[in-house]
Amino acid sequence: MNWSLALACLWIIAANVLAMIPSRDNHWRRAYVLIALGIPILGYVTFENGPWWGLALLAGGMSILRWPLIYVLRWLRGLRQG
Repeated sequence: MNWSLALACLWIIAANVLAMIPSRDNHWRRAYVLIALGIPILGYVTFENGPWWGLALLAGGMSILRWPLIYVLRWLRGLRQG
């Protein structure tokens, strides 16, 4: 296993641990931090291992951070509908 996949595994473990800790803001601050850390890791994995691993990691990240993704899609749909 190379460093990029090891970092991705650590990111997934950190996301799961952070999700288990109670939060007053419904985990939004933690989600922002995970997104900020996850995007460079996603690029690093894609660069080192190819696009298929990058797509697999993107799908995993989207399943972990599904509520921010749902809100972004709702926001974009609202912009499109005017």
